[in-house]
Amino acid sequence: MSRFQSYDLGTLPRSAGIDPPFAKLILGGWFAKVVVMSERVMSECSAEQIRELLDSLYRVDSGRILATLIRLLGDFDLAEEAMHEAFAAALSLWPRSGVPGNPRPWLISTARFKAIDTLRRRARLDASQDELVRYLEAQWSSAERSKEEDSLEDDRLEDDRLRLIFTCCHPSLAPEARVALTLREVCGLTTEEIAKAFLTTPRTLAQRIVRAKAKIRETPIPYEVPTPQELPERLGAVLQVIYLVFNEGYSAAAGAEVTRAELTGEAIRLGRLLMELRPEPEVIVLENMGLENMGPQVIDPEIMGLLSLMLLQESRHAARTSPTGELILLENQDRSLWNREQIAEGMALLEKALKSRRFGPYTLQAAIAAVHAEAESVAVTDWRQIVALYNQLVQILPSPVVQLNRAVAIAMRDGPEAGLAHIDAVFEHGELANYYLAHSARADMYRRLGRTAEARASYEKALALTQQEPERQFLQERIRQLK
Repeated sequence: MSRFQSYDLGTLPRSAGIDPPFAKLILGGWFAKVVVMSERVMSECSAEQIRELLDSLYRVDSGRILATLIRLLGDFDLAEEAMHEAFAAALSLWPRSGVPGNPRPWLISTARFKAIDTLRRRARLDASQDELVRYLEAQWSSAERSKEEDSLEDDRLEDDRLRLIFTCCHPSLAPEARVALTLREVCGLTTEEIAKAFLTTPRTLAQRIVRAKAKIRETPIPYEVPTPQELPERLGAVLQVIYLVFNEGYSAAAGAEVTRAELTGEAIRLGRLLMELRPEPEVIVLENMGLENMGPQVIDPEIMGLLSLMLLQESRHAARTSPTGELILLENQDRSLWNREQIAEGMALLEKALKSRRFGPYTLQAAIAAVHAEAESVAVTDWRQIVALYNQLVQILPSPVVQLNRAVAIAMRDGPEAGLAHIDAVFEHGELANYYLAHSARADMYRRLGRTAEARASYEKALALTQQEPERQFLQERIRQLK
């Protein structure tokens, strides 16, 4: 069964044929228990309405349903197959029997029985499967006696998703496999979508996922959130994967659009999910920091730093391209289009992370983004503060890209000649020779200094290295202007 079509639940059109009770059910699925629908409404549901409902339930809840099934069944592939069969069963049964009052536990229970049926068929050919069938049947019988379905509430399901994130991002897996597996299993993206985003073939991407699942099964890698003692070692890999996903969405490596909203949205959603962690040592107690509504949770400051960074950067989304898709640089953006709610949330998180005095690179990058968010224009931006923050960042994250960004900030503070000198120093190490943004930054320094021929040559190098169409159009226009 193919994956269900996705919908933007916040803007689902009334013309989609979904009556108000259905709309309430769909829109409330992410944050609250699904409302119980009356028999009259259920009897009036058409097959098309059921399909629309299931499409939306798939988009909203399939990640949590899959995570729970992996916990219950102990096998990625079996859980995926069973979940798809459960959605197919709902598509067939609900138009006749009506929509359950709480569809998510119904789908989980149905998928579990589908998995047992699958294992029974396998057991006829492989006797080793028979023991697993008996175990699952006994487990389900016990669960029925204890009314386990009643325990399939949001908190338990979100715990399952945290387990799945940490399993997919286990350090023993290759970094590229962590990204692929997280996007596939946690975010629900198709193999084709992930391959396109990361400039590889679906076949290669599928092989990575297969190998990663095999390693999880054979090692075996435990399906659990790390203990407080293990968390510092494990958290870094998870944060790195989430930020890689966000960066690809924020500035797509290829394609017709600057951004990929589905990736930035998933990264932010994963960041919010990590906020539910409750590590014990070296934590921030949020109840003492003005976030009482979140309860007695404790959060690593870098989780808050990363979520703050993503929110502050994503707040510029509407201003980064023109109505026809052309790239708009920061200095030319209409800042009235920046999302003030995301900025406010990001700033609040940043303040809490900074108060810990134990923050790291994500919090420092969020602080840089916050300086931009507070400025009314590029001209009045506090570039001295940004350079000072980059000076701290480069001490703990001395990557060539950070060095490049610092050089650009120095140019804004001290002028293009100073910036060019620092960019040239970064190029001397050779690591950015194939990074188009480095050549583009150098070209801009040359352009501002009036060194037209050198600017044109650097823009042409950048153009040869980028595969994103709006970037290509921008660079081509800059080259045309310099002729």
